[in-house]
Amino acid sequence: MNYLKYLAMFAIAGFLLSACSNHKTSFVKENTSFAAAQTRHMLANTGEPQGKCPRTTDHDGKLVMTDIHDWVSGFFPGSLWYIYELTGDTYWKDEAGKWTDMLEPLKTFTGGHDLGFMMNCSYGNGYRLTQNEAYKQILIESANSLSTRFSPVTGCIKSWNSGTAWDDSTKWEFPVIVDNMMNLELLFLASKLSGNNSYRDIAISHANMTIKNHLRPDFSSYHVVDYDPVTGAVKDQATHQGFSDNSTWARGQAWGIYGFTLMFRETQNPAYLKVAKGMTDFYLNHSNLPEDLIPYWDFNVGQQGYVPEWKYDASKYPEIQRDASAGAIVASALFELAGYTGDAKYQAAAEKMLHSLASASYRAPLNTNAGFLLMHSVGRFPHGHEIDVPLVYADYYFLEALIRYKNFR
Repeated sequence: MNYLKYLAMFAIAGFLLSACSNHKTSFVKENTSFAAAQTRHMLANTGEPQGKCPRTTDHDGKLVMTDIHDWVSGFFPGSLWYIYELTGDTYWKDEAGKWTDMLEPLKTFTGGHDLGFMMNCSYGNGYRLTQNEAYKQILIESANSLSTRFSPVTGCIKSWNSGTAWDDSTKWEFPVIVDNMMNLELLFLASKLSGNNSYRDIAISHANMTIKNHLRPDFSSYHVVDYDPVTGAVKDQATHQGFSDNSTWARGQAWGIYGFTLMFRETQNPAYLKVAKGMTDFYLNHSNLPEDLIPYWDFNVGQQGYVPEWKYDASKYPEIQRDASAGAIVASALFELAGYTGDAKYQAAAEKMLHSLASASYRAPLNTNAGFLLMHSVGRFPHGHEIDVPLVYADYYFLEALIRYKNFR
């Protein structure tokens, strides 16, 4: 009797596992088909690559292109590489190669910290999928250029060349933003490709200073930390794109979750895993996180105790805007984090976020949205810039999350 009971249980479990597997396969297949068709629609509007990349849409819903020196320039080539990875169709390999090659001049760019976004998303994915030796050398040179912004005094890579806080009087001398965690992956890759561990050492130093000065005791994050370039002392902890200096800007929290997850991947240092989990738990357990797990653009918009220094008019926005880009970044990160921790809650959250993004609430109808995959992201709300629009990096991390979901075991 017991034997028959256990046999029945195994049969039911096998059926449920098969059903889940079939659902996952069909979900990935359908979203891959959509991404390919939608991106062909975009390519029909971009023409051949000529020094500009897709970024967002304007007030009329028309495609906005941007110069290759914009921090987002690597995301569209990266998305093309991801579609190639999902489909195996060499059409996408060829398109990705063309859009990637356009960025080669950036390998010597030292004017900003975003070379990881620019070159790792494009050339890094290209090298991973093709082993093109030319890509290898470009990645190493790019990491060398990024390294020029590192200061042994602060222990960090300088983000912006200058800046001013919202009070218009505080001048930032060595601003470091939490976003910069995402550029460390390029340095680790360059160390592996070149055998030069100085890139890796810079990444570790930067991450350690981020833990020390960007994180609060509850694992929420400051957006901007300004250092004294002479003494290395912290001068300011503030925001530039969030609601207030003491609030938690959703995409900044997402960058941290993703960044410390990759730090654990590259070092196996449990301190980084602790931070990744802490930042994730803050996100998932927050009382102001919507049911579908796609966050508002800042966790503390309009809440008591959070006072913006910029002119916020709540009457203009009766509904607080969501940020699909933050949700896509976190979804992608959590598939990786779930693999390291074995924690089912991270896997479940990643799957729920991905399915939310793929729903009609966020995924654009085919042949609309200027060819972007997702709707409802926020760029720089305090500046009135890119509010409730598609953003190229939201699409990139959505596709990355889809690949990680497909490969997740």
